[in-house]
Amino acid sequence: MNGLKSKAMWLGGESVDDRVWTPFLTEQDRKSLTERPHLLWGFGERPALLLIDLYRWVFGDHPMPLLEAIKVWPGSCGMAAWDALPHIQRLLAASRNANISIIHITGLDEGGIEGWAEAGKLQKNTYNSIPDIQNKKSRRFQIVDEVAPISGETVIRKTAPSAFWGTPLLGHLNANRVDTLIVCGESTSGCVRATVVDGRTHRYRVIVVEECVFDRHQAPHAINLFDMHQKYADVLPLDEVVDFLQRYRG
Repeated sequence: MNGLKSKAMWLGGESVDDRVWTPFLTEQDRKSLTERPHLLWGFGERPALLLIDLYRWVFGDHPMPLLEAIKVWPGSCGMAAWDALPHIQRLLAASRNANISIIHITGLDEGGIEGWAEAGKLQKNTYNSIPDIQNKKSRRFQIVDEVAPISGETVIRKTAPSAFWGTPLLGHLNANRVDTLIVCGESTSGCVRATVVDGRTHRYRVIVVEECVFDRHQAPHAINLFDMHQKYADVLPLDEVVDFLQRYRG
């Protein structure tokens, strides 16, 4: 573990160049970032990879532009999902090579409990005009083949945005003495953010891999990454995380 970051460290004024959120910041935002120190939590000693909600409902069966995709898969994130997929595959491969804990998170169907997105809605038949909607609903929480779990990897099913809420995730992390969560998946502004906030609440170091998270909408994606980076996590480029995993394995 020699040379790996193990303590949080303060940096000077943070550069705002070339980050996904930079185009959405005001002039005042940019100036404030160069004035105040920024805290990096850093990696700990025992990381785990969390893959959040990489299921069929957000991918559909084939790559399609968003405005076309939502006509056949209402939960689709369009090309944002498919564009992120090769990066997630690279992260997953590096995590497997490093022999760290890998935990796939998906939704719970047929559990007798309504999911957070359905509970309390008045119009539960909104999607009934979508072609083949019942078949799509039956497959919606199937993790896509490109990042499917393999033997020995954990799968946890949830009914709320956060992977911690009402699941055995916390106990599983404690049992494996995990101190750092490397997070990928979707959506940046929804289940990823909720899991990141709860992860930090439980005092884990949290790393969000910038190219490996995605959202249906561009502005919420960028601003939520900015906000998590400022408060709850280190939002890092994939190359930096893969470099850490390669050194961790060594």
